[in-house]
Amino acid sequence: MIPVEVNGKKLSFILDTGVNKTILFNLSQNDSINLLNTTKVSLRGLGVGESVSALVSEKNTFKLGSLESKNEVIYVILKDYFDLSSKMGTTIHGIIGYDLLKNLIAEVNYKSKKIIFYNPKKYRYKRCKKCETVPFVFYRKKPFINAKVSLDTIGEKLVDVKLLVDSGGSDAIWLFENSKEEIKTPKRFFNDILGEGISGVIFGNRSRISKFKLGRFEITNPTASFLDSSSTHNARKFKVRNGSIGGGILKKFKVWIDYPNKKFTFKKNGSFKNGFNYNMSGLDVVYNGKELVEEQKITKLTDPYGQNLYNKSSVLFVTSYSFIFKHTYKIKYVLENSPAHYAGLLKEDIIVKINGTLASELTIGDINERFQEKDKKKIKITIRRNGVLMKFEFRLEKKI
Repeated sequence: MIPVEVNGKKLSFILDTGVNKTILFNLSQNDSINLLNTTKVSLRGLGVGESVSALVSEKNTFKLGSLESKNEVIYVILKDYFDLSSKMGTTIHGIIGYDLLKNLIAEVNYKSKKIIFYNPKKYRYKRCKKCETVPFVFYRKKPFINAKVSLDTIGEKLVDVKLLVDSGGSDAIWLFENSKEEIKTPKRFFNDILGEGISGVIFGNRSRISKFKLGRFEITNPTASFLDSSSTHNARKFKVRNGSIGGGILKKFKVWIDYPNKKFTFKKNGSFKNGFNYNMSGLDVVYNGKELVEEQKITKLTDPYGQNLYNKSSVLFVTSYSFIFKHTYKIKYVLENSPAHYAGLLKEDIIVKINGTLASELTIGDINERFQEKDKKKIKITIRRNGVLMKFEFRLEKKI
């Protein structure tokens, strides 16, 4: 997520190499900005739904730190189909990719959570024996690289694939079924909701492949999701495309994104050898806004010498009450035949506690981490359903 000023208004964007347009989709009255020269258009993307209506606005000014660009085009989706703010627990107004990166070199450090932008006319790459530079080609202003995958759990056969580099996606690898003869869902998989695009929910079969090869870097047993033609109809118009790589792969590197010279440079970081986890609960949890919560403040009475009177028969407590706003989270989906489904959890349940910790003290990231920790881990969860508190428990289940 990066802060970008649009016509003088500060907004939050996801930096997404998988998009060729700057798209706004979450504007409230407080976020209102002046948009010039607007006309109506239709947009399509991944998902099983129809195209959506949008406005296209021209001659806008973008500003990021000391960088400024004028005469930029913005697409405004009038309904927030993405719902990214609730998924990530913080306000996100849109996504930006090509329009920001087209004239810059961006050094993305996933470990330090920093991005440095360079002027390509002045920047000089340092000699780096541990780096791998991979050229890419543009299709509709989106970058595609060549890589190799091994879907054979017994042999060592590698299949050449052309993949979109999609920094806005959180999964490791998506592969389009039957885009090559060898690309088919492995025997061990489960059907999952992979995300949502402009055109609706994206479904696929979540599995693992034995190897992913990017230049000289080899990554073993990454998770991979296999998408059928119904969810990827629009994406398959680029006939040679076989899928994409997302944050699950990219976060293992420091990445230089160089659109002017059409190349990526990768340098592995300390998380390179970490394994690939996924949500083993069957729950899709989203941010549900804030609610007013009553808090008690307990003060222990002390004697005139400042000694706490705790454990003495004369101990007294002074209790005060305050009301503060705290985060709440709800269940958006419960995957069928998942541990949470069999436990009895339902869509729209409000989460109160997870393994003894109040949900209001957690972030979306904290909750997702708890659902990815390890196979057979017990999850105790308290929810509120129609005003009634209910307790459930289940164990995470590793299916792939």
